[in-house]
Amino acid sequence: MYTCLRGSCWPSVFRMFGSLRVLLQVLWAQLLCGWVLGSELTFELPDNAKQCFYEDIIIGTKCTLEFQVVTGGHYDVDCRLEDPDGTTLYKEMKKQYDSFTFTAGKNGTYKFCFSNEFSTFTHKTVYFDFQVGDDPPLFPNENRVTALTQMESACVSIHEALKSVIDYQTHFRLREAQGRSRAEDLNTRVAFWSIGEALILLVVSISQVVLLRSFFSDKKTTMTRVGS
Repeated sequence: MYTCLRGSCWPSVFRMFGSLRVLLQVLWAQLLCGWVLGSELTFELPDNAKQCFYEDIIIGTKCTLEFQVVTGGHYDVDCRLEDPDGTTLYKEMKKQYDSFTFTAGKNGTYKFCFSNEFSTFTHKTVYFDFQVGDDPPLFPNENRVTALTQMESACVSIHEALKSVIDYQTHFRLREAQGRSRAEDLNTRVAFWSIGEALILLVVSISQVVLLRSFFSDKKTTMTRVGS
């Protein structure tokens, strides 16, 4: 319980409300980062299929497209990025993963597509992260001339560290999913190979038994009498 002597507790109360305001700003900035910056999605891409996505971008905005094939076939996919006029900004064939950064030269709707049309029977699982623009400032007056307070500097450092943690967790989840897919595929192949070996061994064993029995079986001979 706090005890005030001649108004000495008021500075502590002000500091407490100031710290609370800073924490609320940090939480609001985290919500803005997840809502404004771009899109992140993992989707299924069937064989002989093509999937396109669209994003409205303002001229001069810096954007980054990053993708990775998580499961399926040789873990490759075709990727193409076009501006509002249909000009190709980025095109790669049969890529497992890649990252492309560009600055929008025109206002309008940009289109990026992932194609699995070269595959006849394997579907793919594709992850992409499309970032539009830079991160909003953590504090509304972060770019002011005066220096940040110690609490604000600590919040900025924590914010940057949390973003790095999120990026690392995303990449580790993708690697874990890719490794699990490879392990399940290898397990399926080993299971089918084992079943095939068992069938071959069964057929060879039955053939050997039949062959050995034919060696020791009595052959009935028929005698014909020729009349004079």
